[in-house]
Amino acid sequence: MGHRGWLLGNAVWLQAGWWLCVLGAERPWLLALVVAGLALHLRLAPDGELRVLLGVALAGCVLDSTLGLLGVFAFSQWPLPAWLALLWLVLASGMRHSLAWLGQPLWRAVLAGLLGGPPAYLAGARLAGVELPLGALGTALLLAPIWALALPLALRVAARG
Repeated sequence: MGHRGWLLGNAVWLQAGWWLCVLGAERPWLLALVVAGLALHLRLAPDGELRVLLGVALAGCVLDSTLGLLGVFAFSQWPLPAWLALLWLVLASGMRHSLAWLGQPLWRAVLAGLLGGPPAYLAGARLAGVELPLGALGTALLLAPIWALALPLALRVAARG
């Protein structure tokens, strides 16, 4: 598979993986497809991919668990649901591939995090049945600056692999 094919496939995987994770909150059998997709990604990806996936996903899980403890999210499982941990792995699987272009210049990642992070969370929360004690607007306003920092940092960590 050529480089463009790999990037396109990775972008499709990110979208499919997001949907499978979020819908997997109510239909857990879908999460098996996510695990299979991640295994395929790791099989096809260049060296060092597992380290990137685990590093970014661990940081993301700590972030979301902390936000849950602070009352921004009300998860049904503690510290966070399996579908959300898998979603962090899916997101991490694009950091060195279809999302890498966001890393340079830095403002792209800041803008993408600022404008893209909150709507993704709000849509995911709605579909997965996650309560937002601060309401949609309060949650979005809190998440925007967090994601304006988190996405560039995740891309930098991934780039260093």
